[in-house]
Amino acid sequence: MLWDTTPALARFDAIIPAGGVLPEPFAAKVGVRNKALITFNGRTMLAGTLQALQESGDVRNTILVTDDEVGKHPDAASATILPAGRSAPANILAALRHLAGSPDRAERVLVVTSDLPYLTGGMLKDFIDRCPSDKDFCVPLVTAEEYEARFPGSTSSYVKLTDGRWTIGGTYLVKTDAFEKALPHIERAFEQRKSTLGMVKLLGPSFAIKFLTKRLSVPNVLGKVESIIGASGYPVKGAAADLAYDIDDEIDYDYALKQIESHG
Repeated sequence: MLWDTTPALARFDAIIPAGGVLPEPFAAKVGVRNKALITFNGRTMLAGTLQALQESGDVRNTILVTDDEVGKHPDAASATILPAGRSAPANILAALRHLAGSPDRAERVLVVTSDLPYLTGGMLKDFIDRCPSDKDFCVPLVTAEEYEARFPGSTSSYVKLTDGRWTIGGTYLVKTDAFEKALPHIERAFEQRKSTLGMVKLLGPSFAIKFLTKRLSVPNVLGKVESIIGASGYPVKGAAADLAYDIDDEIDYDYALKQIESHG
């Protein structure tokens, strides 16, 4: 790989984890197995993601962790391809270790999922500018009101806390060393993310009860997460709600297809 070593202020390497396979009914509908290759107005989401990273002005090298279908696609030509592994966190770690060979390794990397159909370079730039340099993990936090104003009539999953209903975006600015140290805890959370019992075991019964009875705020949750992973976090508020619109199922796809193709 030829590393981009052009000196610049606040420039990052980027990682796109794109190993997820669509369920068969959805795959048959869109004609591809991987979400990254779903097209809107004739352009794959992978192409849109790579263009947004370039237009942000903050990204030099991009690592795409994915399967052969995506890795061999013409739209992937500008990225360095790594094979997808056992989980999304493991894929990110593999990319970080690959980037460790850079002669000018960045302290932080930008992780962007490949299923954000509304992503633009300006949104990424705005998100990055809102991230403090002293935090290990920065994640966009979008209110239900912000999301529903941007995507009226769409569906989303929210976490209800004492200070509002929230959803998380699909872009993250992370410190490389902190991610490596926190990986075992992140993988445990990733494995248990759809299991209520698993999350109770991970978070502890007292915290889980407070969560289920809606007695927690964003600072409460942040403090708990920081104590589990041993790293600092920062919820980035005010970033574009578009960062939280991802294609999880056919309903998301149909909504985005209608909106994007009707507005160009």
